[in-house]
Amino acid sequence: MVAVAVFVACYAGLILGRVPGLQLDRTGMALLAALVLVATGVVGEQEAVAAVDLPTIELLFALMVVSAQLRAGGFYTRVASRLATVALPPPLLLGLVLAAMGGLAAVFSNDIVCLAATPVLIAACGRLHLDPIPFLLGLACATNVGSALTLIGNPQNMLIGEALHLSFAGYLAVAWLPTLLGLVATWGVIGFQFRGRWQATVAPLAVEGLPQFDRSRSAKGVAIAVVLLLCFLWAPWPRALCALAGAALILTSRRLGSRVVLGLVDWQLLLLFLGLFVVNHALQATGLPAQMVAAAAAHGLDLTHPAALFVAVVALSNAVSNVPAVMLLLPLASHPLAGPLLALGSTLAGNLLLVGSIANLIVADLAGRHGVVIDWRCHARTGVPVTVATLAVAALCLGFE
Repeated sequence: MVAVAVFVACYAGLILGRVPGLQLDRTGMALLAALVLVATGVVGEQEAVAAVDLPTIELLFALMVVSAQLRAGGFYTRVASRLATVALPPPLLLGLVLAAMGGLAAVFSNDIVCLAATPVLIAACGRLHLDPIPFLLGLACATNVGSALTLIGNPQNMLIGEALHLSFAGYLAVAWLPTLLGLVATWGVIGFQFRGRWQATVAPLAVEGLPQFDRSRSAKGVAIAVVLLLCFLWAPWPRALCALAGAALILTSRRLGSRVVLGLVDWQLLLLFLGLFVVNHALQATGLPAQMVAAAAAHGLDLTHPAALFVAVVALSNAVSNVPAVMLLLPLASHPLAGPLLALGSTLAGNLLLVGSIANLIVADLAGRHGVVIDWRCHARTGVPVTVATLAVAALCLGFE
């Protein structure tokens, strides 16, 4: 069957990260697969449009615009710079960095937070003669953990919230404890690993190429973000429409050009979503996934059970990344805990390997440009115990057996 063959080829490309011999990344592979399905008539044009969860795309785009306003205003850089000037012992400074960066990631994009904060942290460590590696590993891990707090903290959480119609406040009530304890566990793991090894001789680094802090731009972005959070918590309006209204206010500016704001939107991620919506719809239409789930249940493996679903999303998130994993498993989300466990499992699993999260790769890439090497071994020494600890905490807090 064409749909099955295209699905297998697409997800194989997602696992590899690229197609050997071709200049296709994960986004290109998903988009190409969707185009093949439409071009061959397996999925009709109208059917392909209907397969896209428009509220998820709207919410993701709109929040990218809000985050772009803050990035253009130098907000993230300013926060990281202020943290770096606080006079605290290294372990406490690490805790402050984790708390602040995790909190920002719960509301804004963890990728953007890492992009802005990494050079600033390296520069601060140079001035303080501290080893930047524990702080950079903490940044990557904390933004992943912190983004699990809300239904807007990362793309997969937005998808889960919209697809399952989860309450923003209801999810927050479930996720706050495992997220808080996860940040504490992250601090404990890194603090234990680097005890007595905080000092290092790092040449001071001049932070260049980052936007200067603009008070009015940042204030506008923060004000709109706060209003949106209040609307998500208590207003009866759809989250996507509220977010689009906020994005419209961002674009209505006399000083900041819309070209600048839209240039900071992650169009690659939006295209990845569009392609995967079509690919997964085509597979579901074959009936094969339902047959496989039924066959597994007949042999004693019920993938709709919370524990089995939790293990499945953790494993798949590290195989094909969290967004494709969540899309694949959403049809199995029938248990009341399915939404929170998919969100927490897919997000916390991102810390396991360097390639498990875009935030990890951003930190490693920017660190390498400034002479600080974080390879997969260095990351795994911290990422593996952090992931095991945070997933265990989440499982205990969710209370499933």
